[in-house]
Amino acid sequence: MWAGPRMGTGKGRACEASVADQVVLGLQCPGGRNPWTGVSQFLQTSQKIIQFASGKEPQPGETVIYVAGAFDLFHIGHVDFLEKVHGLVERPYVIAGLHFDQEVNHYKGKNYPIMNLHERTLSVLACRYVSEVVIGAPYSVTAELLDHFKVDLVCHGKTEIVPDKDGSDPYEEPKRRGIFCQIDSGNDLTTDLIVQRIIKNRLEYEARNQKKEAKELAFLEAMSQQEARPERESDCDF
Repeated sequence: MWAGPRMGTGKGRACEASVADQVVLGLQCPGGRNPWTGVSQFLQTSQKIIQFASGKEPQPGETVIYVAGAFDLFHIGHVDFLEKVHGLVERPYVIAGLHFDQEVNHYKGKNYPIMNLHERTLSVLACRYVSEVVIGAPYSVTAELLDHFKVDLVCHGKTEIVPDKDGSDPYEEPKRRGIFCQIDSGNDLTTDLIVQRIIKNRLEYEARNQKKEAKELAFLEAMSQQEARPERESDCDF
C-alpha cells in the first residue's frame, strides 16, 4: 500500500517527494510562480529527468535529427510529427530542443506557454520517438548547437516559422548547410486549436447554464405569483 512520499524531517527536505507525488498531493516547493505561465512550478531534479529519458547516446550509423519548438500541451499533433521525423531514416536519433518559457511567450504571445518548461520536458521525454531533449534550447539553430550534437538533419513542421528577435531566420544555418527539411505530419492539430476548442466549449457551457438559470427563475416567479393569487382572492371574500 502506498504510504505517501518520504518527506523527511530535516531542514530543506520538504521537496524530496517525487514529481508524481507532488502532482497527486498538490505539493509545491518554495520558488513561487512562473511569470510566463502564471502557475506554480515544481522543482525539477536530474533524477526525475533520468527516469523519463532513454539514457542512450547516438550510436555509430545512427542519423541525428534535431527538432525544436515549445511542444506545449503535448498532443497527438506533436506525436504524429515526431513519428514522421523518426521514420525518415532507418536508424534515427531524434533530439528535441525545448525553448525557455520566456522565449515561447515572445513568439507566441498571450499567456503561452500553458505548461512550464519542466512539464514540457517530461512530456516530450516520455515520447517513444524522442531520444534526447535539449532543455532551454536557443530559438535560432546555431552552428555551435549543430556541431555540438553532430546533427545530420534539422526538421520543422508546417507551422509558421517566426523570425528571431533580430529578424533573422532561426533556421538560417541548417538551410545554409543543406540539412533543413520541412515535414508535413498530416495532422493539423495545434496547441492554439486546442485552446480555442476549450474556450468555445466553455462559452457554450456558460450560455447553456444562463438559459437554464433564466428558465428556472421564470418558473420560480410563476410559482410565486400563483401562490399569491389565492391569498388575494381570499382577502376579497371578506
